[in-house]
Amino acid sequence: MAALYRGRHRWKRINCLHIFSRKLTGKNDYDLLVIGGGSGGLACSKEAAQLGQKVAVLDYVEPSAKGTKWGLGGTCVNVGCIPKKLMHQAALLGTAVKDAKKYGWQIPDTVSHDWPTMAEAVHNHVKSLNWGHRVQLQDKKVKYMNLKGSLVDEHTVRGLSKAGKETILTAKNIVIATGGRPKYPTNIPGAAEHGITSDDIFWLKKSPGKTLVVGASYVALECAGFLKGIGLDTTVMVRSIALRGFDQQMAGLVTDYMEAHGTRFAWKSVPNRVDKLSSGALQVTWTDTQTGSEHKDTFDSVLWAVGRAPETKALGLDKLGVQLNKETGKIVVGPDESTSVPNIYAFGDIGEGRPELTPTAIKAGKLLARRLAGQSTELMNYDNVPTTVFTPLEYSCVGLSEEEAEKRHGKDGIEIYHAFYKPLEFTVAERDASQCYIKVVCEQGGTGKILGLHFTGPNAGEVAQGFAVGFQCGATYSHLIQTVGIHPTCAEEVVKVHITKRSGLDATVTGC
Repeated sequence: MAALYRGRHRWKRINCLHIFSRKLTGKNDYDLLVIGGGSGGLACSKEAAQLGQKVAVLDYVEPSAKGTKWGLGGTCVNVGCIPKKLMHQAALLGTAVKDAKKYGWQIPDTVSHDWPTMAEAVHNHVKSLNWGHRVQLQDKKVKYMNLKGSLVDEHTVRGLSKAGKETILTAKNIVIATGGRPKYPTNIPGAAEHGITSDDIFWLKKSPGKTLVVGASYVALECAGFLKGIGLDTTVMVRSIALRGFDQQMAGLVTDYMEAHGTRFAWKSVPNRVDKLSSGALQVTWTDTQTGSEHKDTFDSVLWAVGRAPETKALGLDKLGVQLNKETGKIVVGPDESTSVPNIYAFGDIGEGRPELTPTAIKAGKLLARRLAGQSTELMNYDNVPTTVFTPLEYSCVGLSEEEAEKRHGKDGIEIYHAFYKPLEFTVAERDASQCYIKVVCEQGGTGKILGLHFTGPNAGEVAQGFAVGFQCGATYSHLIQTVGIHPTCAEEVVKVHITKRSGLDATVTGC
């Protein structure tokens, strides 16, 4: 014990000398030190290194409550966009198999999905990306350290290894890009003990079986969508509305499609408790808030998708006076990603008011690196960021929702052009296209500047990405209708919209 006591004090002396030396000489270990090895943090560090900066990245993943852990790359690579899109693709292929019969393919009546096969393939791809990130950092001479970082002062970071070894590092500038993690409800008995989150679902080695998804965010609906798509009994429990923050007409189309294709929804319902039965099944008790009645059902898995919390608590921000939003726990940042403390910056999911999207974090990180290196003054533009919800019927959007446009411009200040269309692929397969819809929200009068574009249908992200460029150029309704469509595609229906909501006319597209 005495040796351990002396060792701890020796570390403290060495670290204090390290900080004192930096203050005395003005020299730092690094030009830039990034805490967080997600998409944004990696993009920022690599960009800075390419501009001649000496850079280090600290990244450490705390295992989930269920013990799930993963490698370098953050949420997107490991427990977000990448595995989600691959499992969504698995579900789409299941639908394609059903369609194939109508197209002449001779397929057995019974086709089943094997979760372990899919999971292994997805895991192997994710691990290859983990390795690729490490190689890229090495190639660009970015120092990577598997340490949990916390702030000592505006130029100093304490890194702690899994074994408890402490390392002190100094830098001219410090960037925080630690993102967030899924939350468990704290007031529901059995929620954390028996439930899982999006940190776990993609790394399960065996099928989750009959699943209850609690929540109606895009994460909840995407997970429920692919689970049902591969043949699992799936229920979504919704407390209030689906896809909060998105256009609510479009959200309704997304959930209508899911319900029509077998996903159960428990609307206006809140869970009360989760109990594990002797059989191993999970019994969930919930209340219908409209009727006050109590319900019970059993599930193999309960997936909580009730929001995310920023990874700020272990960073030591309060000691330095870094301002946080008291309600969200996120870091208050300026247009240049600066915090309330000089030389400390934050961006990505951890920044207050920032979109929780990988591409915005990547772009913001690169721009920040250029500014800190003195190579640019360009700020990140967070307006008109496109995104896609990868539900069974995909939904993409860019710009304002109808609700937000009306709030900003007034009901008489906007014109909405819309169309219900049928993808050609759906025709031979005899698939219902009732929820395939396009909405273009424009300013009323003049050339009709486009304020928002919304699309549900196949390959929605591919459609919106192209139109998003137009938003950066000030696209108008006049530009839209002057554009020649590519035939036959779903995207061409966007440039053909001509019926307004205000007119009350049937917006169903007829003909080819």
